[in-house]
Amino acid sequence: MADIKASDVASLRKITGAPMMDCKKALVESSGDTDKAIEYLRKKGAATAAKRADREAKEGVVASYIHGDKLGVLVEVNSETDFVARSEDFQKFAKDVAMHVAAANPEYLKPEDVPSEILDKEKEIELEKLKKEGKPENILEKIWEGKKEKYFSENCLMKQSYVKNPDITIEELLNEVVGKIGEKIEIRRFARFEVGK
Repeated sequence: MADIKASDVASLRKITGAPMMDCKKALVESSGDTDKAIEYLRKKGAATAAKRADREAKEGVVASYIHGDKLGVLVEVNSETDFVARSEDFQKFAKDVAMHVAAANPEYLKPEDVPSEILDKEKEIELEKLKKEGKPENILEKIWEGKKEKYFSENCLMKQSYVKNPDITIEELLNEVVGKIGEKIEIRRFARFEVGK
């Protein structure tokens, strides 16, 4: 077993914001490898989020982000309790999501929110392009599946790469916060206002 120093635990805590004991356990599980420990904590966050998915999140905040006087965003983020909604981590997450919406301009919250007629039109356009490129008929559907995922990652907030850390999506960021806070959190809705648009 690797010898885990208190400084290593403190350093991992600073990087991830996870509780001290979770950081120590992650380092023990990953034999002191920081990258593996971060991955371990991410997976733990996702597992915690999955466990809490059926709970109701009826508390929360409306966070705002104003950029100059030309662009503004409102985001509703919900939690299970008012206590969590007032916590620093929760408030920071809500603000970060509002800032991300301002920068990345998503059209939808999640893939299931994209109207079927919009997806059908996208598919029609993409298949037409692929046929013109001479792609064989038998692989068109497979290519479309990849293009559809790309469309979701560009247009759906939960699938977008987080502007402050493009290595993770907003969905993964949410799971990390759920793992840290230990309560169900969900982004309910957002609105983006831009002068002249």
